[in-house]
Amino acid sequence: MNSVSVRLLLPAVVAAVSLVSGCSTYGVRNPSGSGVKVLQPEEAGTVAGTGIESQDLVAVSDKMARGIVGLDRIKSAGTPPNVVLLPVENETRFAINKDLFNTRIRAQLNQKAAGKVNFLARERLQALQKERELKQQGALTGGTVPGNAGFAGADYMLTGKLSSLTTKSSKGVSDYVLYTFQLIDVQSSSILWEDFAEIKKQGQDDAAYR
Repeated sequence: MNSVSVRLLLPAVVAAVSLVSGCSTYGVRNPSGSGVKVLQPEEAGTVAGTGIESQDLVAVSDKMARGIVGLDRIKSAGTPPNVVLLPVENETRFAINKDLFNTRIRAQLNQKAAGKVNFLARERLQALQKERELKQQGALTGGTVPGNAGFAGADYMLTGKLSSLTTKSSKGVSDYVLYTFQLIDVQSSSILWEDFAEIKKQGQDDAAYR
């Protein structure tokens, strides 16, 4: 290769090296790509289907939290009752994270009704038992371990169920989802409180839920 060809190729080589160096330092840039739009959880987005969306989760869990904290037995209780959350039953065709409902209801009550209801962390029972045993054995220090006292028992259990009815045709798909929640008295097994919400949607396209 003669000196003229080398001089002509040199700027291209330098530009290529700079491009590679820039990518490794700052990451790949995609100026032609579409941006991400930030929405509020209670907003309906354009990427949606006929199933359970974030706005449904927010509306349903808010309603259930208000219903529980408004109960006379809860408001007038001298000692805040202990509540255990049971797993929500999902009988719909949508493979969603059903535990989000319980998590949000609990967080809402802990935030806005502190001191009115105590939630027991039964899902962490194994870890709690291990911690208690280690303290009793003297392997861990700090905190307190009552003599032979056990973990607190539940006064109420909160249960939930998601049920649905689906209709499909050449014109599209329609989904009706019924959300029901109950607060059950552990001593008597009576249903202290129950409420529901129902949402129906229809559309041309169906979405995948994960």
